[in-house]
Amino acid sequence: MWKAVVVLVVVIVGAVAVWVGAGRAPGPSIDIDGPAVIGQTGEIAVSVTAPGAALKRFDVVLAQGGATVPVFTLTGENASELTVAGDRVSISRPSGKKVMPELKSGAAEIRVTAVRPVLFGLRESAASATRSIDVRLVPPQIAVVSSFHYVNHGGSEAVVYRVTPPDAQSGVRVGNYEYPGFPAAGAGIANADPALHVAFFALLWDQDANTPIRVYARDAIGNESSGSFDYRVFPKQFRSSRIALEDSFLARVVPPILQNSPELQVDDPSNLLSSFLKINRDLRRMNNETIGKLATQTMPEILWRGPFKQLLNTAVEAGFADQRTYVYKGQEVDKQVHLGFDLASTAGAPVKAANRGRVLHAGWLGIYGNCVILDHGMGLMSLYAHLSSIGVQVGDVVDLDAELGRSGSTGLAGGDHLHFTMLLAGNAITPIDWWSAQWIQDRVMRKLNDAGTATSSATR
Repeated sequence: MWKAVVVLVVVIVGAVAVWVGAGRAPGPSIDIDGPAVIGQTGEIAVSVTAPGAALKRFDVVLAQGGATVPVFTLTGENASELTVAGDRVSISRPSGKKVMPELKSGAAEIRVTAVRPVLFGLRESAASATRSIDVRLVPPQIAVVSSFHYVNHGGSEAVVYRVTPPDAQSGVRVGNYEYPGFPAAGAGIANADPALHVAFFALLWDQDANTPIRVYARDAIGNESSGSFDYRVFPKQFRSSRIALEDSFLARVVPPILQNSPELQVDDPSNLLSSFLKINRDLRRMNNETIGKLATQTMPEILWRGPFKQLLNTAVEAGFADQRTYVYKGQEVDKQVHLGFDLASTAGAPVKAANRGRVLHAGWLGIYGNCVILDHGMGLMSLYAHLSSIGVQVGDVVDLDAELGRSGSTGLAGGDHLHFTMLLAGNAITPIDWWSAQWIQDRVMRKLNDAGTATSSATR
């Protein structure tokens, strides 16, 4: 009997030891990730490590003053929202004033509690962690310092402004389009205050003349401010034209475009009219999206030197923003807008750079055929299309009058010519302004000179 009593005592002592030991087991390991600052927007990210990623409770709150805002509480319904990798469980949640209206500027604290099961779920082991976080709701400050802004409809302008803090994202918003600004040092202003910025912006051909134009500044956590400035818009009339589509033209241009544009899917390549319409609509849109992506690679400094140069000894066959109606066998089949100048001279004429720039694209580009795109810095680009050959490579830095290739009739070209246009933040603008030395002096250089001692590369 005494042996049985001893065994029972040992079992009881062992069970108590196991029970007590389980109660002392370490709780889950907690990591609070994400930025130390939130504003209008932000994100709170938390990771918890526990054996088997098993959790009985998982609570995240944001505390400020005497109030707490729930961020995440684990339930059976939202458990699938957790990201599980081995023993690690992670969750991220949007935060900031937009989703937590109670927040105010000042200090706050992220508080996390996690509980894991121990001893087959008979006991629990808890852990908690906190992290300080700063709530900032004061937007960046922005103020225009340049004056006399005159915008030709379909054209562009420049504005000089100060933004604080200097690293805030800023620029000019024209309707729904944004044109980023760049530090003024990139425009050649000597010893420029880091807060001083320059932005080129445009009122596009299809925007109403009354479209609002404002400067804006926003930080990485969603705080934003905007401001008005003086400007005047000069309306422009754009031409309309009708283009008759001939079967011979369709047979010449459609097959090579389809062959060189695998990204475009057509139902029946032998149906030339249907394929042409797909090219003229869908491929045109896709090409413009590609141009928009290239625009994000612009250099933060001015690369051009003085006025841009129209290709010499060329006749203008089509102008900027011509409203085109396409007619096939007497029926209107499509409408598009020609966003450039068609410049023609002799077949295979040398195509030269309109100004100094860096080659962003040199190759086939859908409706443009063989095409070269130059970046001139601060969002400004020039495009040379329908080339028969290309003589430069991506990354080359070329000077004014450097030969880019030879004119041709590739892409949607009715004959040998150069399709030339200017682009700002990927949007087509009229080149006429940039061809004018007087316009550049009045619209750009005057503002840079007024803003400081300008030693701008654009003047050299």
